[in-house]
Amino acid sequence: MGEQVLRQDEDGIAVLTLNRPEALNSLSPSLFVELRKHIDDIAADIDGVGCVILRGEGRSFSAGNDLKAIQAGEVAPSAHFQSETLEAIENLPQVAIASVQGHCYTGSLELAIACDLLIASESAKFADTHGKWAMTPIWGMSQRLPRRIGPLKAKEMMYTGRVVSGTEAAEIGLANECVADDQLIDHTMDVARQIVANSWHTLRADKMLVNMGFNKTLSDGLKFERENSPGPGSDMGERLKSF
Repeated sequence: MGEQVLRQDEDGIAVLTLNRPEALNSLSPSLFVELRKHIDDIAADIDGVGCVILRGEGRSFSAGNDLKAIQAGEVAPSAHFQSETLEAIENLPQVAIASVQGHCYTGSLELAIACDLLIASESAKFADTHGKWAMTPIWGMSQRLPRRIGPLKAKEMMYTGRVVSGTEAAEIGLANECVADDQLIDHTMDVARQIVANSWHTLRADKMLVNMGFNKTLSDGLKFERENSPGPGSDMGERLKSF
């Protein structure tokens, strides 16, 4: 078996590609082990990587959890390894963008919404199919999806299992935008280049302040920002000179 997750770096952008196109990039425990290694390496490389793109090879981002691997008895290294890997993505100091075409079902939807941003293509299909298989979420669906699109739409997706198109995903706030399939990776790279052109110090601070303050009241969140904002970065002087 070849590499199930590929990494390619370009100008401060790390592109992680789920590389099981023959299985629609379904999420086996062994794939998660490779993904976690890349995520941990990137988290430690704050000077070399400013933005991460997570994408799938072939016609789908990912069809979701690998049911065949489950039936075959394949297990992850620990009980909550997958959900902890999604938390590791969410907690990356770098900005993470999910670039989604084709299927993005259940476990892969949970994976995608662990990223900060999501860019969908016109072929993208989002769904929570836990109910179809008599499963319940443990990778974060019940918490991240309502925070992303609001409880009303999240409950609709979770209760019905219906498929949401890329266009609708952008309309309801599940995705930032929807683009043509043949433009997806180029457009995602353009967005990533815009991000890494800004101060990485500010990017890390923004992500930390938003994520840590999200579950606080407004007054507590404002206090948290005042007390924890790290102040100007070392590149502020040069950036002001070039203005």
